[in-house]
Amino acid sequence: MTAWSHFPNAGVFNYDGASLKKRWSLLHAGDGEPWPLHPLVLKAWVHCHNGEFEAARDLGLRAAQSGEASGVTVANKATCIYATYLEKKEKARLDLFLEVAQRAEEAQQANPQNVNAWYLMAYALGRYSQGISVAKALAQGLGGKVKDALEKTLSLNPEHADAHTALGTFHAEVIDKVGVLIGHMTYGAKKEIGLQHFAEALRLKPNATIALVEYANALVMLEGDSGVDRATALYEKAAACEPRDAIEWLDVALARAELAS
Repeated sequence: MTAWSHFPNAGVFNYDGASLKKRWSLLHAGDGEPWPLHPLVLKAWVHCHNGEFEAARDLGLRAAQSGEASGVTVANKATCIYATYLEKKEKARLDLFLEVAQRAEEAQQANPQNVNAWYLMAYALGRYSQGISVAKALAQGLGGKVKDALEKTLSLNPEHADAHTALGTFHAEVIDKVGVLIGHMTYGAKKEIGLQHFAEALRLKPNATIALVEYANALVMLEGDSGVDRATALYEKAAACEPRDAIEWLDVALARAELAS
């Protein structure tokens, strides 16, 4: 197995168990993940928030293999973040997303109340769909799986801000790729509903960098030139955020890259 690339700002974040616990509720305001009680899982989350994604994945899977189901969540989260931001090879990225989707689906079967098993499956399949093209993914039926998993996430936890962000993105991308009429008739996608999800995500987690970035992307898709000024303001707001961990650092870097492009 090829070693993963390193987080580009290694060493900037130096959480340990005690310091992570103090910021846990802030860092996980988007996904509502409960504080880890298993020592291996806690260590995996420390690695994840410090940008040591491969170590987080490995420890999470080791915990899962020993019978601690929550290890799968941190392994999947670390893999998703790494594949989204740091993996350069497209095939490797897509393979990682499919691995996460499979593990998350198995976690759902083991415990249908596992909120982030539903969310991370949707996230992984959504990113996979972007990689192969959203239109192709919709033709393969992946759109329905993503939407269903996100709606299941929100049925279990209506305040899952990250799921609101992802569902807003779903509505925007479907409309962008297949149009308003087909998007609504076939997938239930509506501009107004998508924008409501972004607004709810930011109500639940104000100044969430990834929500600001995805909201900006959606405005460009949904409104074209007329949405550019609002989108730019959202990118600027995201770019000005002070990251509290490696994941937020990558989100801020994305916002700054969007402004520079």
